[in-house]
Amino acid sequence: MKERIVILGSGESGVGAALLAKSKGFDVFVTDKNSIPNSYRKELIEAKIEFEEGQHSMDSILSASTVVKSPGIPSTSDVVLQIKRSGIPIISEIEFAYKYVSPSTRFIAITGSNGKTTTTLLTYHIAQTLGWNVGLAGNIGTSLARQIVDTAHDVYIVELSSFQLDDMYAFHPSVAVLLNITPDHLDRYEYQFEKYIQSKFRITQQLTEKDTFIYYAEDAAIQSVLSAYLIPAKKWSIALQANSNAAAYSTKDQFNFPIISTSSVWDSKLLPIQGKHNQLNAMAAILAVHALGASIEESFSAAQSFKNAPHRLEKVGVLNGALYVNDSKATNVDSVWYALDATPAPIVWIAGGVDKGNDYSTLRPFIEGKVKTLISLNKDHSKLLAGVGPYISSIIEVNSMEEAIEKAMTLTEEGDTVLLSPACASFDLFKNYEDRGNQFRSIVQRHIRPL
Repeated sequence: MKERIVILGSGESGVGAALLAKSKGFDVFVTDKNSIPNSYRKELIEAKIEFEEGQHSMDSILSASTVVKSPGIPSTSDVVLQIKRSGIPIISEIEFAYKYVSPSTRFIAITGSNGKTTTTLLTYHIAQTLGWNVGLAGNIGTSLARQIVDTAHDVYIVELSSFQLDDMYAFHPSVAVLLNITPDHLDRYEYQFEKYIQSKFRITQQLTEKDTFIYYAEDAAIQSVLSAYLIPAKKWSIALQANSNAAAYSTKDQFNFPIISTSSVWDSKLLPIQGKHNQLNAMAAILAVHALGASIEESFSAAQSFKNAPHRLEKVGVLNGALYVNDSKATNVDSVWYALDATPAPIVWIAGGVDKGNDYSTLRPFIEGKVKTLISLNKDHSKLLAGVGPYISSIIEVNSMEEAIEKAMTLTEEGDTVLLSPACASFDLFKNYEDRGNQFRSIVQRHIRPL
């Protein structure tokens, strides 16, 4: 009798895992409590994979030898708790796919509370530009499992969320990048920051002395626990101040790479992504490919042609001399810290949404003297205003993106920046952060000249 694999969730990772399992001869069953998108339903039908939607049939699920779980399903959900009580192993799509890669395949794995998508895309861009046979997977793009069915790559650049890491055990990257750890998704970790930190450090669990661990040296959470983890890999740190012990650091508009030479200096203004957070992202990406053999010079040159993903400090247009910037991906305080720091004053700041347990008052140093007006875009304004209200003299409450843009247009003067950087999740008024950012962009560009 065929071994049975059950897939919880029918998104890209779930369907990719189902297709891989089918190709390997497993008895496959896909179950989703919600509706399965039409394109994925069609794929499952064509592949003759059994599925259900709108429910979870526990008898069918508990007959599995292994369950592959979507990262969006909490470990505290009823279906997951029942599976755990039955003793059935639960793994992520990345963990499942990893079993079927060639032993010679190398992985660069990237995680962090902020910046991981930009860093992953930049690393992938550099590797592609250098001519590597490289794939992009994980929390972005096409699932690793689907790629293994269709095409094998020599190197994969993999963005990993904490939710994916929670269900990973044997996955072994050649390079692990930990950009930062700040409070985020604490509702999934019993509101205990320590558990979230432990989740992020799972990226190091299979590293050996042949591998490389890249991390942000000045991150307080990383430093608070780093010594407690026995990580045999080479440790390359990155920093935002002069540090000769770091593999790379930045000072003002310069990158320094002591890893190759104390005199190795590069002009950060040549890169298309700016701000201190992007200096960290760029150093991490360049070091990651360097760890697999690329030169710093070639990698820095390749990085200069990079174009970032939408919703990340995306300049969308100018009206009457005021610049409009879409940073909808900034769903927590730390990412907004970077956005406000990188944006010149005066700022009309559009923020708000579903609170994720953030301490907004920590933004005070980047608000005072920079933000002239807050446009609070919320159903419930209370938490945001309690945190930042004392530091902003002008506050306007709105309940739609259309109203937010209209208010911003009446407030701005030449030289201002209208910054959408919400510090919150989007689910009160929008489908997701992409929908929020897309609405911002489309409304702005109806009124103004696009860049």
